[in-house]
Amino acid sequence: MTTEILEDQQAATEEETLEVPLAELRPALEAVLMVADQPLDDATLATAVGYPVPEVVEALTALAEEYDESERGFELRNVAGGWRYYTREAFAPVVERFVLDGQQARLTQAALETLAVVAYKQPVSRSRVSAIRGVNVDGVMRTLLTRGLVEEAGTDHETGAHLYRTSSYFLERIGVSSLDDLPELAPLLPGMDDFDDEQEVVTAPAPEAGAEPGPDTPSDTMDE
Repeated sequence: MTTEILEDQQAATEEETLEVPLAELRPALEAVLMVADQPLDDATLATAVGYPVPEVVEALTALAEEYDESERGFELRNVAGGWRYYTREAFAPVVERFVLDGQQARLTQAALETLAVVAYKQPVSRSRVSAIRGVNVDGVMRTLLTRGLVEEAGTDHETGAHLYRTSSYFLERIGVSSLDDLPELAPLLPGMDDFDDEQEVVTAPAPEAGAEPGPDTPSDTMDE
């Protein structure tokens, strides 16, 4: 009886999985792997694309073989218990030249502002940098990471978000020996408490029409 129940549960799970697919298996796997920033295991990929694990493993293996046979500039590897795209070793010099050439270009104003926030608020998460700057900084952070000016510094124990800090290369580039030598700019950068206060002001309910302003209620009428 127990065996029958387990078989029924497994069959139900497979049916639920097969109802999820929205696209062909191989293109769907390629799309997910393209945006992955860490190796993804079989189960995670199966959940993402909505196919059974055995079919996903078979498709991943076939994709890896296809890339090898066609000698693509990238390859699909199963490393550390997960699948991820990697640059093919034969093209490493091309990638290295591209990255080094990119490091010679001047940083944009957005990159400089983001780097300043990281320098004075480190270790800091991307979301907090975005909150301080008021814009999405994902692209800029990737640029700073690529150039070696910023590096990962673990994760936040409360939120699990990745934290970032400036690198030794950053200190070398600006000509200081430690972060203690940076100019005293930290007090001028707003903290998260300041943003919370501003949010409270913005979301505070407006006084009802005709109501007399209280002693703490700001008035638009200037004193005579």
